[in-house]
Amino acid sequence: MLRLDFYVQHLVRQTAQELQIGSNEPVRFKFPDGETRQSNAPIDHAQVVQLVQEAAPPAAHDELRRTRSAKFLHITEGGVRVDVLVEAPKAQEWTVTVRLAASADAAVAPIEKTPELARPAAAPRPPPVAAPAAAKPVEAPKPAEKAPEPPPAPAPKVSAVAATGTRIEPVPGEPKLNHWLRMMVAVNASDLHCTSDTPPLVRRHGEMVTLFDRGPASSDELRNVLMEIIPARNKAQFDETNDTDFAYAIEGVARFRANYFMDRRGIGAVFRQIPFKILTPEQLGVPPKVLELCYLAKGLVLVTGPTGSGKSTTLAALIDVVNEKRHDHIITIEDPIEFVHPTKNCLVNQREVGVHTQGFKSALRAALREDPDVVLVGEMRDLETIAIAIETAETGHLVFGTLHTTSAPSTVDRIIDQFPADRQSQIRTMLSESIRGVVSQMLCKKKGGGRIAAYEIMVATPAVANLIREGKTYQLASVMQTGRALGMQTMNDHLFELVKTDKVEPEEAFSKSNDKNAFKEMLNKANIKLNLG
Repeated sequence: MLRLDFYVQHLVRQTAQELQIGSNEPVRFKFPDGETRQSNAPIDHAQVVQLVQEAAPPAAHDELRRTRSAKFLHITEGGVRVDVLVEAPKAQEWTVTVRLAASADAAVAPIEKTPELARPAAAPRPPPVAAPAAAKPVEAPKPAEKAPEPPPAPAPKVSAVAATGTRIEPVPGEPKLNHWLRMMVAVNASDLHCTSDTPPLVRRHGEMVTLFDRGPASSDELRNVLMEIIPARNKAQFDETNDTDFAYAIEGVARFRANYFMDRRGIGAVFRQIPFKILTPEQLGVPPKVLELCYLAKGLVLVTGPTGSGKSTTLAALIDVVNEKRHDHIITIEDPIEFVHPTKNCLVNQREVGVHTQGFKSALRAALREDPDVVLVGEMRDLETIAIAIETAETGHLVFGTLHTTSAPSTVDRIIDQFPADRQSQIRTMLSESIRGVVSQMLCKKKGGGRIAAYEIMVATPAVANLIREGKTYQLASVMQTGRALGMQTMNDHLFELVKTDKVEPEEAFSKSNDKNAFKEMLNKANIKLNLG
């Protein structure tokens, strides 16, 4: 059961019309007559964040990151419809307001039929006592009995091991998880997914398939497997927040970026494969114009794309080019360290957040005193990190960074929107002077198997800088279309090229397009049939 569903049950049972859940505050129930009640125990911030992460749809997550506020409709497992407003004015101060939706009355019946959640028809809500102005404490709601879990969805019939004919025997004395990771690498999968009450699955050529022909592992069994390899620092963090990230390596096999989490079934984990060998830009198909960005003396270069789009792989290839072709000092700030860069012609210092430094912003500030030429910021998460990165780029350093955006114009908007309105004009000016290029990428399923990256490239020209400065980012796409001679291209341009060269199916390219109507017109003009049925 989702945490939000649990609180909605008590909203209905208390016959309240609204409840409010705030970081490190008691839960407050508000009634139609104006009375307010609250629980005895406060809810800590991590629980509030997890409640939102579980229930909010992707669009609401994106809105919350951009504006620090989001609203969405949630329907509980019992069919109750509620409007949810999330406000996060500060990092540790979140407020979740839940109100029964207009059509909620019709949906209450299924919950009232459940004995442990039924509202007593004859017993009215007790009147307030003592001072009417004070909020009356109520006991913290007790969790309802756990509903039986639905059977797990059937996994694909053919496992990755069976499909490839690849089998590797466990190594005696190694953690059991190492066997799963070795098999994941052997079947050429990018990710291993471990979920309670579900067999291990892998992402192979972009699709989820079971790894072995074996039954599911229970939450307790999976916990025992996962806890064999977790570092002590991350174990403490996971016990406190139910989330943690770290890097793990098997000598001679690969490195892995690990994320542990809790969901409604129990413990879970995802492992992303990070090969020891860094692929070259030619192997990745990185356009030549992007490689020119590696030779800049200063400025900000951003590689963007959704999660799992290959940003880290592209950045590693670019840093490797710098490492081979220049004689400089490179500092990387990552969470966790993914690709390992040996010292070639450059001195490379790699720092991991939580292990070698407290956070991105503190490491970035310290980097300015460490005589760098090139700085890689693994993720530009917050306002302060973005501000320091722009300042670093302005003061004579080449800064590479990543953002979870899907196009060059949206990348510029995301950076500007992080700042308060009274600072946005200044940041537009600073960004227009410091930005040198934006590379947005998507991974597409390749014909015949495997995946291939599609790139959108925006190069900082005087026209681009002027549009950023004046806040006319909606015109950047037009400048990119007319700037092909300078190496610029839109995502549609590259997707269309991949279709024309028979590397990607039209339907796959269409699904990755940011402007689907324009892409459909491009296909129609080229007499390429698009089958969406």
